[in-house]
Amino acid sequence: MRTVLNKVDNRSPYFEGWYLKQQNGEDILALIPSVHRDADGGCCASLQVITREKAYRLQFPQDRFFADPRRSYIRIENNIFSPRGCRLDLNRDGLALKGTLRYGLFTRPKYDMMGPFCAVPLLQCRHSVFSYHHRVDGRIDLNGKNYCFRDGTGYAEGDRGISFPTQYLWTQCSWDKNCIMLSIAEIPIGSFRFNGCIGGISLGGREYRFATYLGLKILEVRSDFAAVRQGEITLTIKLLKGNPQPLSAPVGGRMARTIHESADCTVRYRIYRKGRLIFELTNDSASFESDWPAAKKKDALDAGIRSMVKWSRIL
Repeated sequence: MRTVLNKVDNRSPYFEGWYLKQQNGEDILALIPSVHRDADGGCCASLQVITREKAYRLQFPQDRFFADPRRSYIRIENNIFSPRGCRLDLNRDGLALKGTLRYGLFTRPKYDMMGPFCAVPLLQCRHSVFSYHHRVDGRIDLNGKNYCFRDGTGYAEGDRGISFPTQYLWTQCSWDKNCIMLSIAEIPIGSFRFNGCIGGISLGGREYRFATYLGLKILEVRSDFAAVRQGEITLTIKLLKGNPQPLSAPVGGRMARTIHESADCTVRYRIYRKGRLIFELTNDSASFESDWPAAKKKDALDAGIRSMVKWSRIL
């Protein structure tokens, strides 16, 4: 994990958040500590918690937040987050959270998920993957419910910038010691806008990178479906059953937008090589989040016809 919000006197809008997901059989718990600065220079921190049943959000004043970039160490009041694990001790506003999680060695991408775009200035949002998967051990008590992670699986990523993309689709799935992550978003650079994609698959100890900067083409994207092609490989993602919970997202550094994430839902992933199916996974513990606008009926019909023609050529 990294932290770059270290100049609290800077009045420009900014946010930085970390997404820490852990799962073990039926137990899924995602923690999202973050810090935000709006256009007026007002700064605060927040912690969001997502479970299978509910999402929680608590806000904290700036002086309750501390970060040490050298150690990738984050503290909000008595709650600590780092690559070594988390320590939670919180009881307020309807959320009683207490326990400790210990993380194993992070499985990091070979290089920055943004590729050369990590050097492009003034991007609205930058995405990082800190660990495709790592071991999680520990116990968390949340409002009387016990979450036990024994040889569980963790995933860690983060976002930083000014605002979340206006429209985007994101999914992540862990199984055994493997992981899939893909994100498609509308990216504004000045007056120019385009749809970009970044993603990675950690499978059998190897990493396979998908990205616009590697020549990837977005074939189709809807609120519950995406298809991308890179070279001979086509990857499709389909949300089969969602479980959306409300979360807050940044707009101009202020947490003023409501989005919905399914921290555990059913998603089907398929990989084709030259039109031949070479990999298929349907997972009931995947995560999925989409704020892609729904097409109008006529537009959807036209898009469906175009899609049939296009896919008949591809597959």
